[in-house]
Amino acid sequence: MLKALFIILGTLFLALGAVGIVVPGLPTTPFLLLAAALYVRSSKRLYAWLIGHRLFGPFIRRYRETRTISRRSKIISLILMWAMISLSLLLFIESLPVKLLILGLGAAGTVALLLIRTAN
Repeated sequence: MLKALFIILGTLFLALGAVGIVVPGLPTTPFLLLAAALYVRSSKRLYAWLIGHRLFGPFIRRYRETRTISRRSKIISLILMWAMISLSLLLFIESLPVKLLILGLGAAGTVALLLIRTAN
């Protein structure tokens, strides 16, 4: 029963991490790390698939081994995150409180990303 719950939660966090690639303020890496932690405890097959995934695998492996993110990944992440935030604020969101919330989440995401050590 616990194994099935971990698989379901891991899949949910994997989906949230994938959505976080394009949704401003929604983190990607923490959700992918949670998915990996749940998969390693529940399904060797799913864990191996995630770690071997061509897009997500290298980021998870590097972070788990060195607790770092490459400078290139940080730059690309920040550019894409703020591009999506800017588009959302300019084109889709009219409510000032929601705009302020999105800006706050974007700032928090930026700080969190910058606090992670950069790989040499």
